[in-house]
Amino acid sequence: MRKPLQVLAVLGLAACVTTTPAHAATTPTWTTCVDAPLQECATLQVPLDYRDPGGPRISLAVSRIRTARPDLRRGVLLLIPTGPGNPGLTRPTTLGLRLPRPVLDRYDIVGFDPRGTGRSTPASCGVTGPDAEAALFSPWPGPDGDISGNVAKAKRIADACARNGGDLLRHISSRTEAMDIDRIRQALGERTLSSWGVSYGTYPAAVHATLFPDRTDRVVLDSSGDPDPSRVARGWAANFAVGARDRFPDFAAWAAARDAEYHLGATPDAVTRHYLAVAETLDHNPRPDLSGALLRSIVFTSLQSDASFPLAATVLRGDPTPPLPVPSPEAFQRIVAVGAATACNDVRWPRSVEAHAAAVARDRTEYPLTGGMPANIWACSFWPYPAGDPVVISSRGPENVLLAQNRRDPNTPYSGALRMRAAFGHRARMVSVDSGGHGAYLANGNACGDAAVTAFLVDGTHRDATC
Repeated sequence: MRKPLQVLAVLGLAACVTTTPAHAATTPTWTTCVDAPLQECATLQVPLDYRDPGGPRISLAVSRIRTARPDLRRGVLLLIPTGPGNPGLTRPTTLGLRLPRPVLDRYDIVGFDPRGTGRSTPASCGVTGPDAEAALFSPWPGPDGDISGNVAKAKRIADACARNGGDLLRHISSRTEAMDIDRIRQALGERTLSSWGVSYGTYPAAVHATLFPDRTDRVVLDSSGDPDPSRVARGWAANFAVGARDRFPDFAAWAAARDAEYHLGATPDAVTRHYLAVAETLDHNPRPDLSGALLRSIVFTSLQSDASFPLAATVLRGDPTPPLPVPSPEAFQRIVAVGAATACNDVRWPRSVEAHAAAVARDRTEYPLTGGMPANIWACSFWPYPAGDPVVISSRGPENVLLAQNRRDPNTPYSGALRMRAAFGHRARMVSVDSGGHGAYLANGNACGDAAVTAFLVDGTHRDATC
C-alpha cells in the first residue's frame, strides 16, 4: 500500500533457515548499523512456524535509537513499515528522527525488517522477464478491459512462488508479523510496546493489538485500510478505486489552476475528461515510452502527494516519460514475494477468472479513473497454499488506539479507516485530517493533526479530533 513501491534473494530459502534450540537466548547484541550509523542494529532469531516454536528459526534484523533522556523514558516506539514487502531497518533515522523532541525524549525508536525483507531472512519468488518490471506490476487491464494478460501473469507469479519460495513463503502473513512484533518486544525486555504503523503497517499493528491487547501501550494507526476479515488485502486493492475517486479532484483543481502551463483544461471537469481521453487513446495507440496502463499507474502514484502533481501533469501534457523511481531488482523480488505471501496467506481469494472479468467491467464503469485495476486478478487466485484463519480486529483491551487519517487518501480511503475505527470500538479514537495524499502524521504539514498525535504519544491525550 504506500509507494508500491540481498544478493541471496533468488536462492532457495531453505539455505537461509536455521535450526536453533527453543531455549536459545533472545537478548540482542547491539552494534552500529552499517547503513545508518546513528542507529544500533541487532539480529533476533524467531520461529519460522509459530505452531512449532522449537523448530527451524529465521533471522529478524532490528534497529534502535535510544532516547537521550533516560529520565523521561516511557518505553519503546516501534515503527512498523509500509508494504507488505518493504523493509524498515533504517526508519528510526529516516522517519523517527523527524519526530518532535518530546516524543524522542520519551521513547527508544525501534525499527525492523519484517521477515522476508531487507537484512532479515530474505524471501524471493524468482520472478523473471516482464513480470519483474516494477513500474507495471499492478494488474492494469488491457485495452477495453481485457484481463487475459493479467490472468497469465498472475499464474506465472504464483507458480514461481511455489517453485522458488521455499518454506518461508508458507509462514509470511500479517499474523506472523504480529507474532514477530511481540518477539521484538520480549527481546527488548519491555512489558508493553508502543507502535506507529503506517499504511499496510497499520494492519499488523492492529493484529498485534488484538492478539496481545495487554502488551500494547500507545498504538498509532496512520492511514488504515479496511480490516474486513473476509477480504483484507483484496479489499485494500479494491479500495484503490474509492481512494482515487476521493483524491483525483485535488489534482484536477491544481492542474486547472495551471492551465496556461500544462494545457489540461481550465476546469477540474475538463482536466478529468482530458485524462480519461488520453488514457483511452494510449490503450489503442501506445507511444514507445507510454501506454494507457503506464499513464494510469503514474497518475495514481502521483496522487499520494501534492509534490508529485507536476510529474502527472507533464506526462499528461505529452512530454517524454521520465525515468521512474523503482526499487532495485533484489528489493523488488522481496516486495513481490512478501507482498504475495502476506496477501494470499491472510485470506482465501476468489479463483474464478470469469468473475474477475465481470468485476473489472463493473469497476471500469463505476470508477473510470482507475481503469478496472483495483478489481482485477492477482497471484492469490492461483496461490498453491491454503490461507490461514483471518484475525478479527477486536474491541477487547484498553483504550489505547489512535487513528490518524487523511480524508482524501488514494491508497487507504477514509471510508476504510472508519471501519478500522469501528472494529476497535471503545478502544479507538480518530484524528481526521482535511488533507489529500497518503500518510497523515508528519506527512503533509497539518499542524493540528500532528499536534494531536504527538500529544497522544507524549502524555496519552486520547480523543477524537477534526483538523
